[in-house]
Amino acid sequence: MSQITLYGLLGSALVGLGLYGLIVSADALRKLLAFNLLGSGVFLLFGVIARRGAGAGFSGDPIPQALVITGLVVAFAATALAVGLLVRLGETAGLEDVDDAPASPRSAAPEDAPGSAGGPQ
Repeated sequence: MSQITLYGLLGSALVGLGLYGLIVSADALRKLLAFNLLGSGVFLLFGVIARRGAGAGFSGDPIPQALVITGLVVAFAATALAVGLLVRLGETAGLEDVDDAPASPRSAAPEDAPGSAGGPQ
């Protein structure tokens, strides 16, 4: 098994794990991490495909490398923005931890419902 095949299989495994995490996980932070894992797998697969073309006798093209590096920078910035928005959303909702959010909106009691602590009685 060559190195290129090994990297290709590893990239495919990362994409698969990322998709699994996106489908199964209900927490926003875990979905964000799964999406980053999926993106890392795509970047690795893109690099492997570019490397195979250079290994097949074609001249090495620096464009795929530049695209992967640019994609990594953009993914890092988007992740930082998403984490900041999750933290701000948690502060606005009054949660101490972002993962303390209820899994579904129906499980939280509305504040103005009759019989609740904050509503009129």
